[in-house]
Amino acid sequence: MARICDIYDIIDAVAPFASAMPYDNSGLLVGDGNTPVTRALLCLDITQAVIEEAASINANLIISHHPVIFDPISKLSSRDRAYLLVKNGIAALCCHTNLDLSPICGVNVALASQLGLKNVRREDVFGEDCLLFSGELDQEMEPAAFAGLVRDRLEAGHVQLIDGGRPLKRVFLCSGAGGNYGSMVACRGGDAYLTGEMKHHVALETAKTGLTCVVAGHYETEKPFAAFLAAYLKKRVPDTAFLISKAERPPFEIL
Repeated sequence: MARICDIYDIIDAVAPFASAMPYDNSGLLVGDGNTPVTRALLCLDITQAVIEEAASINANLIISHHPVIFDPISKLSSRDRAYLLVKNGIAALCCHTNLDLSPICGVNVALASQLGLKNVRREDVFGEDCLLFSGELDQEMEPAAFAGLVRDRLEAGHVQLIDGGRPLKRVFLCSGAGGNYGSMVACRGGDAYLTGEMKHHVALETAKTGLTCVVAGHYETEKPFAAFLAAYLKKRVPDTAFLISKAERPPFEIL
């Protein structure tokens, strides 16, 4: 039977935890690596609802993208997520920026796969810490049609579009909070840029470049990682069930 440390090593081989950004807190944040795992639950965020879900299905490991412990903890109450994990005997393996950077089973690769992009690669020309990836559509699309594709494939309630005014094929992407990469994409000759968040003043500057931008939500652009990583792990750890959280919800409602 696979142990948590075995699953950790499989992820570490293709998304090294040592590659995480200096500010990050990726790794096994709660639990003992020698614990056997029969069921693991994958999610973007470890919320109280997700912990309750894991307990209800006897999953003793949660694999998340966002760290359940990020800032230093000075105290714990009975409602804190770390406390609830320990209380229920559930470990937390958090794969954050190391998974953003992975060209094998990373968050951005999962996003590109969800959109059907081809020739996906990491754009590391800007440095080892750059989270940009790029890929190509099968055929050119108009900006509005591409925005519709993103909305439908990510099941987003809505997306925001900066229309570059020309057909696009080469797409750059950075899931989550990647709004500041627009100028880099423009200088690399990208036709379009997809990300989860972009500040207003950055959008104004990006619009000047003629680059098409689609902003589809932090949650929506990162959510595809769970099924993608689960499929990768299932092939390598067949005696452990890797399940996708059904209790997880985006923090914002679309009204």
